[in-house]
Formats: sequence, C-alpha cells, structure tokens
Amino acid sequence: MVRKIIVVALCVLTGVAWGQKSGERAQQQVLFSVNGRPVYTDEFTYLYKKNHLKSTDFTQAKVEEYLDMLINFKLKVEEARARGLDTTESFVKEFRTYREELKKPYVAEKDELDRLTQEAYQRLTEEVKAAHILISLKPEATPEDTLTAFKKIMTVRDRLVKGEDFERVAKEVSEDPSARVNGGNLGYFTVLQMVYPFEEATYKLKPGEISNPVRTRFGYHLIKLLDRKPARGEVEVSHIILRTGSGDDAKVKNKIFEIYDQLQGGRSWDELCKEFSDDPSTKDGGGKLRPFGVGAMASVPEFESVAFSLKNSGDVSDPFQTGFGWHIVRLEKKIPVPAFAEVSASLKRRVGRDERLQLSTQKLLEQKKKTYGFTEKLEIKKQILASADSSLQKGTWKFAGDAALRNAAVCELQAVVHTAGEFIRYAEKNQSQTSQAPAEQLGQLYDRWVEEKLNELEDAKLMATVPEFRNLLNEYREGILLFTIMEKEVWNKASEDSIALRKHYEATRDTYQAGDRVRARIFASADAKFMEEVKLKVSKGDSLKQEEVKKFKSITPFANYERADSKVIASIPWTIGSHSTEVDGTYYLVEVESLLPPGRKNFEEVRAQVVSNYQDALEKQWVAALKQKYPVKVNSKGKKTVIRGLVKK
Repeated sequence: MVRKIIVVALCVLTGVAWGQKSGERAQQQVLFSVNGRPVYTDEFTYLYKKNHLKSTDFTQAKVEEYLDMLINFKLKVEEARARGLDTTESFVKEFRTYREELKKPYVAEKDELDRLTQEAYQRLTEEVKAAHILISLKPEATPEDTLTAFKKIMTVRDRLVKGEDFERVAKEVSEDPSARVNGGNLGYFTVLQMVYPFEEATYKLKPGEISNPVRTRFGYHLIKLLDRKPARGEVEVSHIILRTGSGDDAKVKNKIFEIYDQLQGGRSWDELCKEFSDDPSTKDGGGKLRPFGVGAMASVPEFESVAFSLKNSGDVSDPFQTGFGWHIVRLEKKIPVPAFAEVSASLKRRVGRDERLQLSTQKLLEQKKKTYGFTEKLEIKKQILASADSSLQKGTWKFAGDAALRNAAVCELQAVVHTAGEFIRYAEKNQSQTSQAPAEQLGQLYDRWVEEKLNELEDAKLMATVPEFRNLLNEYREGILLFTIMEKEVWNKASEDSIALRKHYEATRDTYQAGDRVRARIFASADAKFMEEVKLKVSKGDSLKQEEVKKFKSITPFANYERADSKVIASIPWTIGSHSTEVDGTYYLVEVESLLPPGRKNFEEVRAQVVSNYQDALEKQWVAALKQKYPVKVNSKGKKTVIRGLVKK
C-alpha cells in the first residue's frame, strides 16, 4: 500500500506520449527531448494544468521551474529504461495489475455498465436478511468433485422442501463454520457486500423462499430470504470501549457501568472517552467512528444493531458487550441513502471493478475474438494439449513433443500469425503447482494466453483512441519506474550507507547550528487536576508511581529544544525545574534539566535532516551525471508556445 501511494504521488510529473501514434503528433510541437525521445507541448500543458490549481501558479518563472523538474524526471525514467527496469518480472507484474484495474471502466460495454450501476443503486435502497447453507467447492474443482457437491446440495434442498427446519439443517450440514453458531443467518446486508451470484440470487427471492443451488467461488449455496425492507442508510456514532480478555472481565463490566452512571450524572462524554476508552485511535476525538452502513460491522453484529437502534442525535445506549469488550455508543447522526445523481459516479467505478462485471468476461471475450478476427488451428492446438503430462501438476513442465510443432501456426489475430512455440514458452513460464488434470491446466494456460493476446490489441486500441486511459496508464508506468530507480540511486543509498552519511554530516556540520536551547522532557494529560497533583508531588521531590505514569496521555523523553521546535517549550519559562502549561486544550508538565548555549547540533540530533540533505545531494549529483549521459535539447519555439499558453496576462 505504501508503494502504491508513493507511485501515485510520483505520477504527478509523468507524461502522456507513450504509445501514441506518431501521426497524431504531426500538429504538435516538440518541447524538449531526452536522448532523442521527444516530449511534446501538449503533454507539458496537460501536466502543468493538472498539478497547478492556483491562479498565482501561472507565471513564467513557475512554468520554467516546472520545465526543469520535468526534464529531470524524464532523465531518471530514461535511465530506468536503459537499465531494463521496465522489462523485469516485478515491473511487468505490477504494471499489468495497474493496467487491468485502470482499463476496466473503459472496456466494459457501456450499456451493460450503466445497467449494472442502476441495478446496484436500486439494491442500495433496500436491505435483505438471509440465511444460507454452504457445500464448499473450489473454483478449479474437477467435474467429478463438482457433480458430487451438486448432488449433496440437492439432497439438502430436498430435505428443506419437505419441511425440515432451515436453521437446524444449516447447523448440521453447512460447511460455513459460523453456521454452527448462527444457523446460517447472515443478518441484514445490501449491495456490494456479498459475492455477486449470492447477492443476485438473494435479491430475487421473496421472504420465506429458498433458492435453487447457487454457485460462487466458495461452493454451492442454498439461500433462504428471511426479510427485506427499505435501507436505513448509514449511521455515524461515537463509542467508549473497555476491552475484555485480560482475565478480569467482571471488573471491566463494573467499570463500564460506572462510566455510564457518570454520563447520566452529567459528566462530559469527551472527558470520559479520553480518560477511559481503550480505543487509542478515537479516544482523543470523542470516540467518533466513520459512518457505516448495514452489514459493514458483520463481525460485531451487536454493535451494528445497537448503533442503528438509536433514534435521535445525542442518544446514548446502555452498556453492551461484544466479542471485543464492553461498549457505550452515542448516536451522532443518521445519513439516509443519497440520491442516485450523488453516488452514480462512485457507484459506477465500484461496479466497474466488481465481480458482476467480470461475469460477462466470456461474452466480451467472444466479442473480442470477432472484433480482432481470431481464428485458430484446432489440430495444432490438439497436438499441443496432448503433450501435457504430470509434470504440469508440479509446475516443472517442459515441452517434449515434435520440435517442428513449435513453428506451426496455432492462431491468428488481425492477420498476425502466432505460433505454437509462442504459447509453449508462455506455458513453461506461467505454469504453477496444481491438482488439476494436466491437459485441463494446459488448456487453461492456452485460454489465458489467447486472452492476453486479445488484451494487448485492446490496450493498443485504447491507447490510440482514449486519451484519458493513455494518460493514466503512462502516469502509472513512469511512476513505477521512477520509484524503482530513485530507490536504487537515492533513497536506499542515503538511508543504508552510514559511513557516507556521517561523512556528509562532517562536511556540512557547520550548517546545523542551534540558538539557545533547553534540555527537557514533556508529560501530557487531558486532566488538569491530575497534572496539578503531579506538579506538587514532583516539587516535593517525590517519585511517581507506575499507575500514575500510566495516566499520562504521552511522555516525551529528554531532548534538546529551541523555542521554535515546540509550542509547549515556547510557552514555559526557560529556567531549570518543573513548569506547567496548557496548549490547545492539553495540559503539560515540562521538566527542564539544563540550559544549552547556541552551538552546533550533534549528528544524532539532526540525523533525519542529514539523511534528507544527503538524499538531495545524491540526487543533484546523479541528475548532473544523467545530463552528461543523455543529451537534452529544448526547443525554444516549443517553450515559447507553452509559456504563451499558460502564463496569465
């Protein structure tokens, strides 16, 4: 996830030219080139407008500054290409993942995507409550195992049709482990919370009806619709939690009821939350959680049930227990289902990446084959598949058939012939260990290979005809390359080479100067009374007990501070001893150990700054070397064009 975020951040400097037909650039000016690779004026203008939103950004000085940044960026990407970083297995895999996600909204049949989006919204306005019985089956199960599972689920359905109790049968035969406890009851849910075939079947049932067997990637299901009603939208709540499981659950229960009594007595919710809640991520913000809808808290149904049962903003629940501990919940607000116009864009994006669209893959694949004139030599294909043996199950298969077969044409796409040898190389590289029958696995590899060839043609078509897709794809492509090359040349070197880092500090140490400083540690608490008690105790020379130390919100160890380093430090007298202060609603006790005169900061004090400065120095040296390695030519006419088009008059 961190890599993904960084790649997206780096993408703000990337371009749009990759993959575009040269004829489309005939009317565009070259702005500059790196190693003979042109960057056009329209690319620069697109990027500048995308990344500069303030009117004050459109000055000649800032345009020229951005031009220098883009040239440096392209130099780094050129070096990454020269090293073959765009051909490594890790790059190809990562880029393919991004590409497949980015293209989904563009390749689905528009009418089908719109229909599915409308369908999803209609279901969003309604909640369904269902129970199920599962007979597990892997997606790649053999026909024999599939038939066995189907017969088993039909036997169970016959029992239900004859009147046996669904809950009792679910507890007895369902292979969903939770069914032993809940009898298969999944509670209420809405759209995009279950796998699509399950959702589809459930929404088509009437209360009390039991479905025919439904196949999903988990196996076969029988679904019974228990209830359906208008959706309640989302709720936003705050909570106080005391966690259980440490051994003394009775004590925790007593404590939560004490907190509840204090609330009823008029004590502040925020104050009690800060003091007692065991949720460190929300306690200082009044325990507020993000809004959530029905089914989002499926792992803690009691919490969801209580949250939705509260009627008015400010209502507070009685204490209740879940598997995580004891809770008190306060309703902040209820959020109704928004109008379709408000959510259609985001809903379409979710639908575009959901399984429901993938289920039309086969249909789309057949259409692609027609579009790109796919034909295949069935006899050649049969001979290839006949070479499958048990080594495929181990992932070690090597083609051992007639060598002449490699040169035979196995299929044709847009008048381009693809040979058996191409597929054989693909299969040998992409096989994996499996329990599938060898011929079946090789057949699946063949289907995947054909699909990839079709996708390559589709990608080329999208690149040529859909500028938005082309722009996004190139941003990710060059962003990944930049991340990889920067990691190798700058970031890792600066953080891992401790000797070079120390040398850089020694060479530049006079730049790390400090003014007057104090050496101090800082104690923080939300409780003013507690802090006064602590200050009094410390002033008498008494030491704090462990339970008192635990009450602090935070304790910052001794460190050197200038006034500008901390609002807390700036607010106290600069004398040795203990000082109390209050900043932004938090109370602090500052223990000043010594006063330090102006002088140079030591390495440990400024290590993070040294790393950053060393990275900057490395990058400047590297870019200078790249400019010597790869010729950069700026077209003065192109530069005038972008300045004239971007600078506000």
